Amino acid sequence: MLKVDHAGEFGAICIYTGQIGVARVRAPHLVSELTEFREHERRHRAIFAAELQRRGQRRCRSYALCGIGGWVLGVVTGLLGPSAIAATTAAVESVVLRHLEEQQRHLLGVDDDALRAISSIVEEERLHHDQALTQVAKQSAWFRMIYPVVAASTECVIWLGMRR
Repeated sequence: MLKVDHAGEFGAICIYTGQIGVARVRAPHLVSELTEFREHERRHRAIFAAELQRRGQRRCRSYALCGIGGWVLGVVTGLLGPSAIAATTAAVESVVLRHLEEQQRHLLGVDDDALRAISSIVEEERLHHDQALTQVAKQSAWFRMIYPVVAASTECVIWLGMRR
């Protein structure tokens, strides 16, 4: 679980990196927010990395795939513009939040250290989700097209990562 969370944070960093690169031209007003979100994700990755190290665990085998896929998703949605960027963030974070909340329920009374690590990032992930939703109309074409595809892709990446 922590390995997949760690890889997912790397994927999120790469999504934001790709979006920031393109947003400098396509949506400069979003660069500071995307940069802030990327810093949150870097901190989250460090939390999970520390937890993996403490447990003597290596990172997830899907780590590089999450990074490459994340960067490609970030560049593509960055090219599509601000609404696509916001729809992507909302979709990814809705899936991530659901999985983190499931993990919290599963870990309660089982692994306090893992529970603390996960709980320490939930509010920032919710902030990313909620801020993204304020920037895109749910009835917009980008939201209707991008949100389900990105959400399903995120679910698939998590599912694959959880398989050994």
